[in-house]
Amino acid sequence: METLADVFRDALRKRGVERVGALSKRFRKSRNVLQDMAIEVFYGKGAVVRVPEKTVFAWDLSGRRVEGSHYAYVPSCMVRKFETVVEKEDLVERLPEWPRFIIDLYHWGKHSQNEKGKICLQAIQCYGLLRDYFTGGELAVTWANDEFRRMYNGPLDRITVYDGPTSEFLREEGIGEVVLLDPWADEVLSEKDFDAKAFIIGGIVDTGGTKKKTTPKIGEELERAGIRVRRRKIVLKGDVVGVPDRINRILGIILKMMVEGKGMDEAVYEMQEPLHARWRLRKELPKHAIHYKVDGRTYRIVEKELFDEYSKWLKIRWEDFVKVLRELDLIALERKRIHHLNKISNARIINGKAYRVLLLKKAAMLCYNC
Repeated sequence: METLADVFRDALRKRGVERVGALSKRFRKSRNVLQDMAIEVFYGKGAVVRVPEKTVFAWDLSGRRVEGSHYAYVPSCMVRKFETVVEKEDLVERLPEWPRFIIDLYHWGKHSQNEKGKICLQAIQCYGLLRDYFTGGELAVTWANDEFRRMYNGPLDRITVYDGPTSEFLREEGIGEVVLLDPWADEVLSEKDFDAKAFIIGGIVDTGGTKKKTTPKIGEELERAGIRVRRRKIVLKGDVVGVPDRINRILGIILKMMVEGKGMDEAVYEMQEPLHARWRLRKELPKHAIHYKVDGRTYRIVEKELFDEYSKWLKIRWEDFVKVLRELDLIALERKRIHHLNKISNARIINGKAYRVLLLKKAAMLCYNC
């Protein structure tokens, strides 16, 4: 999907510009210099102009540093001094129809003040994420009341803040079908869903207590209002456990898939935090546990090498691995030591469970937490 940087790049090319600089060091450390310049131009904070002398800093249209350029971004206070090459109107007329990303606050009242603060923070972060790809103005917050406006510390004038129901907002926008990100959905989000004109990405945090399974209710309300709803979930290796639950991180996963073309597992990994990874690790490690009985005492042992395997798709550090081991009362041993234990033990079924039984007391010394 085309980004604002792509629109900016196209506008520059049509003016014969193949490299663009800046008169200050402002963009020198930018991770995506063309996107950052495009945002400034789009919001009327500056323009690209022709300068008489080459700039010190310049980038080609792929974002690589090059030697200076006679075309440069300058702030709006300096634009009149030069010949304007690309300005806000040049981008606005080329903008594609990007989808809307909606935070539905229908269940705002069920949240504590601390939780409401989290929603506002995550909404601000969503705006920042959308600026990394589009303009940020694609974000809409529905069922927004005065309390949300007071608590939201971001630029309210650059997003859509809608007082009424999501269904009314969608009708005003001419949108009859949406994708609802719902962890309880039957179907998984895929490329086929990226043709939707709107995505509802949340509005609920800490989904316990009275907020449990409230996301499906948002879909039910929309369907009663005549809006078609595609319920979709995001999974990691086929399971929702380990997928970030924060609104902004869910949005980040969608954008990485939609814009960058990344697979779902890769996108989840990039937006994951160790906290989310530990959720999944707690579910995965017991699957590999071998039960040993040593003089009547049970030890549950897993291979130490599992850390290397899981760290390929879970964002875990060694300390996270150890923390989960302790929480689950598991012991990690090198694979070769487990092979040795198996050689000196006998397989038995005790009360319907499989165990490896060691009769030697000294074998207990082989079991320790790493």
